[in-house]
Amino acid sequence: MTADQIVAAVDLGSNSFHMLIARVHEGQIQVIDRMKEMVRLAGGLQPDGFLSEEAIERGVGCLTRFGQRLAGMPPGSVRIVGTNTLRAAKNGAVFLRRGEKAIGHPIEIIAGREEARLVYLGVAQTEPPLEGWRLVVDIGGGSTELILGEKLTPLQMESAPIGSVALMRDFFADGVFTRSRLEHARYRAELELSPYKAAYLQQSWQRAVGSSGTARSLAAVAAANGWGDGTITPAALAAINAAVLAAGSLDRLKLTGLSEDRKPVFVGGLIAMQAVFEALQIERMFISDGALREGLVYDWIDRSEHDDIRRATVQRLQRLFTVDVAHAERVATTAAALLAQVADDWDLACQPEAIDAPRFADWLNLAALLHEIGLAVSHMGYHHHGAYILSYADMPGLTRAAQAIVASLVHTHRRKFKAERFEPVDERLRLRIMRLSIVMRLAVLLHRDRSVSPKLPKLTVRVAGSQVSLSFGKQWLANRPLTQVDLELEQAYLAQAGFELRFE
Repeated sequence: MTADQIVAAVDLGSNSFHMLIARVHEGQIQVIDRMKEMVRLAGGLQPDGFLSEEAIERGVGCLTRFGQRLAGMPPGSVRIVGTNTLRAAKNGAVFLRRGEKAIGHPIEIIAGREEARLVYLGVAQTEPPLEGWRLVVDIGGGSTELILGEKLTPLQMESAPIGSVALMRDFFADGVFTRSRLEHARYRAELELSPYKAAYLQQSWQRAVGSSGTARSLAAVAAANGWGDGTITPAALAAINAAVLAAGSLDRLKLTGLSEDRKPVFVGGLIAMQAVFEALQIERMFISDGALREGLVYDWIDRSEHDDIRRATVQRLQRLFTVDVAHAERVATTAAALLAQVADDWDLACQPEAIDAPRFADWLNLAALLHEIGLAVSHMGYHHHGAYILSYADMPGLTRAAQAIVASLVHTHRRKFKAERFEPVDERLRLRIMRLSIVMRLAVLLHRDRSVSPKLPKLTVRVAGSQVSLSFGKQWLANRPLTQVDLELEQAYLAQAGFELRFE
């Protein structure tokens, strides 16, 4: 990384969109600009699961304005992530296409636990050092992230489907507040938290920290009205709840310290926070300046830590599904060696300095280490089972797009090579991921005998467009008739997708 590089992180939340622009110097970030707009994307999520055109236009309009500020920033210096609402929206891809055109940079959708991990990182990097465990609570517009961690490492992460915008939409669409409605909404929120309650209460944390707008607005209102000291307590929440009841409606709700842009979702955030306090028996919550966007930048800076998270994810899945780790590592080593020969000609090289760069070598390595995960289900069609598992598993350290790529590589590492199996992959990367899959298929083929001491040749691989040429050297292939038959079958499989394989 070059010194004093300027980077940007954009968080497309369910309630608001945030942009942070920072100067990176010696592993630390200096914020030089921030922008925020209340988009309320979750408010446009209709009962059929589609985002309304109005909500899409609000979001795209915001990204157009953000794009003006980002004009001139080079590709690879901006990372943009979408969270709960874009995860849930059936037409999320429509928003992504229009949003990317508006802001001029690619947008990723991240899974709930990955969002939780990044939130924790942003908080931990901006909070004072702490001995012992820290609980981080991030209440957004569509989901609530709960994270327990120690120092900079998140150890327990959950994403619960409750949020300020969603609660307002589901319980207070007409803006009327009654005791029974407030209680009903809180019980629903507590119900959503109940699966996680026991596991979190087993741990003892030294400090509970709230991140993002809901926590900050509740603390600000409590302090401004003499109900708090800049932190959040059960008594402060009860006082705010009483003030909401006294107002009776959104129109009449006037609280010192409550901004007009936060007001439409304030009560939903209050309900979510009360439910969290009750479920986790929190006595006091401090407020952090760090959040998801800071986590995005620190995650990029500390690549070694990011690698550790991914490594832990792979090891957990390998243990859970009893993967033959030694064999998987042999395949991964061979795949990396083959990729090194074709990366430049097939446009599969990585850009280590880019915040949003494709990670072809990383994706290939992950897929190779997990390519036999489906054997735990059945040997018959195990590549199908493996792809399904990897499509839906919690995989901290990976975005949803990266997870789809790894799943596609596992799905296509053997047997029929169908182009439609790459449809979950972003169309801009699809051809290159198909090429990456061919690299993996060849690595798997070369280890078909599962030898613990494979005698592989000095294989030369040349590629040009859709042509792949393999040169094994004198007599190596002639002495291995089974491998030759395997390669002949591979020729037919690759031809189905328009690739030509030659070997000698």
